[in-house]
Amino acid sequence: MNQLIPTHSNENGNLLVSGRDLHEFLESNERYSKWFARMTEYGFVENVDFTTGQKSTVVNNGAVRALDDHYLTINMAKEISMIQRNDKGKQARQYFLDLERKWNSPEMVIKRAHEYLEQKVAALTTDKFVLTQQVNELQPKASYYDMVLQNKSLLSVTKIAKDYGMGAIAFNLKLHELGVQFKQGDIWLLYAKYQDKGYTQTSTHVIDADKSKVTTKWTQKGRLFIYDLLKQQGILPVIERESEAS
Repeated sequence: MNQLIPTHSNENGNLLVSGRDLHEFLESNERYSKWFARMTEYGFVENVDFTTGQKSTVVNNGAVRALDDHYLTINMAKEISMIQRNDKGKQARQYFLDLERKWNSPEMVIKRAHEYLEQKVAALTTDKFVLTQQVNELQPKASYYDMVLQNKSLLSVTKIAKDYGMGAIAFNLKLHELGVQFKQGDIWLLYAKYQDKGYTQTSTHVIDADKSKVTTKWTQKGRLFIYDLLKQQGILPVIERESEAS
């Protein structure tokens, strides 16, 4: 059936009619807002017989303007058409009766049910793919975190650098470049804002009366800090690169 007056269905499968479209078809000379207010005096209830919305229209200068509109149930549209007591109202009412009969036919009910199931399957399939991707994205990180948290010992920068396939010198320079540490003589020390975070432990080893050696090792907390910092720069541990490659 050709759409004499445009209709659309909502998420509950109910047919709705634009109040402005019906008003236009009925060729009422009354302003829409006043006409609709008068129609509601016949006992129609908002959110039962109609809902309030907006409709976009193009004005003379080409701009798009939003107009207040109402979305009527077929029953309300039929009653309003009958109230008009003219040929246009009679034509509209007959149109809605025919449309309603067709909409509620077994063929249309089955068709809508089939379309609904297809939409649900498509949505579930999308959700599954999204969930799978999220799990895959988190898995390498979880694996690396598990490895770190299971290890309670202190680590030399050489060991952490090895996680990234780098040497200690290049790794220290990278941390310096990222504003984490600076070099004082032969020793790498954290900048002040990181010194109280528990990322490193520095100790002094006495070699003899005139000589001692200062060593700085990273805690597991510091190791995870480095991991998060480098990941922001697109630098991943070798274990994660291998996971992504596979």
